[in-house]
Amino acid sequence: MKKIKLLGLVLFLVTASFYQANAQELGIRFGNFNGNNVAVDGVFALGEFSRVHADVSFGGNGVGIDALWNPIYKPVGTSEFNYYLGFGPSLFIGDPFGLGVAGEAGIEYAFDDVPIVIGADWRPNFRLIENTNFFADQFGLNIRWRFHEVN
Repeated sequence: MKKIKLLGLVLFLVTASFYQANAQELGIRFGNFNGNNVAVDGVFALGEFSRVHADVSFGGNGVGIDALWNPIYKPVGTSEFNYYLGFGPSLFIGDPFGLGVAGEAGIEYAFDDVPIVIGADWRPNFRLIENTNFFADQFGLNIRWRFHEVN
């Protein structure tokens, strides 16, 4: 029961911080990453074709935090799909502690009639501290609510 209350408090604080930071999109991410299987997922626009894609993940033996800069965020041809590539720090607070860098390659679709964005991505992770390791099997499905249009 104590863990459920703690998880609820963390989810509330993460959601409030995403809102205060003027997130463009906020939702959830399912998949295998950072030793966890579900995350609060947010996107913060830095301009028309640049953004930060951040996650706070739960579900394993700790909490994972990723903040990935997507300097490449562009439409796929003339379709409604966008692709993105990025990189950034990856942190796992648990047993064992982990600090490293993650890459990201993904594709997403933003609906016109409803403010929902659905995407899929691959996040290879190179953990440097506590144990050096490379994780290439980290895929995810993102479902986010879009608050604002990207500038």
